[in-house]
Amino acid sequence: MTQTPHKSGYVSIVGNPNVGKSTLVNALMGKNFSITTPKAQTTRHRILGLVNGDDYQLVLSDTPGIIQPAYEMQNSMMDFVKESIGDADVLIYMISIEEKQIKDQALVDRIKKLKIPLFVLLNKIDTSDQKELETAVQEWSAIFPHAKIIPISALTGFFVQELLQMLIELLPESPPYFPKDQLSDKPERFFVNESIRKSILEHYDKEVPYAVEVITESFKEEESIIKIQAVILVERETQKGIIIGHKGEKLKKVGKGARKDLVSFFGKKIHIELFVKVQKNWRSNSQQLKRFGYQQ
Repeated sequence: MTQTPHKSGYVSIVGNPNVGKSTLVNALMGKNFSITTPKAQTTRHRILGLVNGDDYQLVLSDTPGIIQPAYEMQNSMMDFVKESIGDADVLIYMISIEEKQIKDQALVDRIKKLKIPLFVLLNKIDTSDQKELETAVQEWSAIFPHAKIIPISALTGFFVQELLQMLIELLPESPPYFPKDQLSDKPERFFVNESIRKSILEHYDKEVPYAVEVITESFKEEESIIKIQAVILVERETQKGIIIGHKGEKLKKVGKGARKDLVSFFGKKIHIELFVKVQKNWRSNSQQLKRFGYQQ
């Protein structure tokens, strides 16, 4: 009996902020893996999620939304996008159905020159009607004549499993890049940091969530519980006061929200302690950006 050859490859997902990239990764993986919020720039890092089968390994690359960088951290975020495009075996360019124009012509021009399989996904079709959808398919087919234009709804799961099978078929023959029991290239502490940052994005407005970085200083896993100590870094004293809130009430809400997500993610009880410290202008400090994994 002939053994089926093993296939492995990188599938990179790029697009503007809030088009549903992380929601798609979660849907393809069948797990709340990448954090999602309605706020732009929720994803800051390039995160690899692994979809494993007996004879394949799909390495999904979730990336930050494409923006014009305003400070050093955002430059690093856009470097993650370029890196992701550069090593992709299959590229997904994701678009929200309501997008009517190209925001980054240079990126589109670069994508059109690629020699790898390209999917242009029209996401959030559950918010559109048939006429709008048909018009969008025609317009994007004209822009990307060699791409597969596919309407999907990452949120409702419409055409997600069909897309997964199409991606697996396109993977090159290769042994797995990562152990088959791994979920990601990131360690557990990364997902703790992200869950806390998600809770901050959900509980605070304006600039404060974007001036925040989270560091898990202690992660102790016992048989039935994980004990976590994490530090929330902000850039100014005023932001520290906002994060903590009156008598620590706001910070307690952040911990409660993060705990709920982490219980679901790890399948264990979570005890979490949060502290807030000021690290001035960390978003423009190369040394700090290296410490937080934004730069090599």
